[in-house]
Amino acid sequence: MKEFRTILFATDFSQGAISAFEKALSLSLSLKAKLLVLHVISEPVDLRGFYVPHISFEKLEQEFAEGAERMMAAFVKEHLEGVGDCETIVSPGLPHDEIIKTAKAKEADVIVLGTHGRTGLDHVLFGSTAEKVVRKSPIPVLTVRIPN
Repeated sequence: MKEFRTILFATDFSQGAISAFEKALSLSLSLKAKLLVLHVISEPVDLRGFYVPHISFEKLEQEFAEGAERMMAAFVKEHLEGVGDCETIVSPGLPHDEIIKTAKAKEADVIVLGTHGRTGLDHVLFGSTAEKVVRKSPIPVLTVRIPN
């Protein structure tokens, strides 16, 4: 069986994602594996061509990126103080694509994600990043059901 030397945990910084993070951290510590913490800034709707008062599209993207970096810094301070081998990544893009792309680039052995377990209309309307990653990833994926 292949050893897990690098674990990629993707987060949206929601309170529910903490359950999945705890599993990823526990796995990382028990296996002495590197932990990668990824947050993907979802690409905002392209508003060019529409009237959007007081802010340009480029400024909006910049503010999203700065906010995500601040959230990552707060996450690290709260949850990763003293954790040895870890790396944080903030990247723009479509979450499922970016998670898989980053996992491949960083040679992750497993991806850990939280999932809301939505069904029916909720699933149709909101989709599921976790489901898309599971279906498309060549890398094993561990999903952790986020408590309701």
